[in-house]
Amino acid sequence: ARVIVDTPGEALRAAVHEGLYLVKPNLRELSDLADHDLKEEAQQEAAVMDLVHRENCQAVVLSLGAAGVLLGSASGCERFRAPTVPIVSKVGAGDSTVAGLVLSLARGRSLHEAVQFGIAAGAAAVMTPGTELCRREDTERLYERLIGAETAE
Repeated sequence: ARVIVDTPGEALRAAVHEGLYLVKPNLRELSDLADHDLKEEAQQEAAVMDLVHRENCQAVVLSLGAAGVLLGSASGCERFRAPTVPIVSKVGAGDSTVAGLVLSLARGRSLHEAVQFGIAAGAAAVMTPGTELCRREDTERLYERLIGAETAE
């Protein structure tokens, strides 16, 4: 079984010590876990890789909000940009990101593809009002946009 955790505080601290398939902290949560600010990209990458190597997390998906995601794994670190979308509400963006990741992994996609689908789901969620989660059609459209942008680079 693959264990995926998205939780703050002491629960996060306890969970990473158990060894996980994937953990998805945001920057504040990872800073708290590392016990120092992570303002610089190099600091973020070091903290993510520390979880991969020292805490035995196979993958760390650091949510950076509008700046995208930092993925850390045994292969190293990779940054993913988030698409620019109109922001209606940020509520549920993290949950939608995790849902997109889990769905994509369950469908047999690679971790790289799953992260992109998760980013698309999180971006789709900020386009919805209140506590409404992402919409399938928005998520799929944004995912295709991310794939297209990656291919163009």
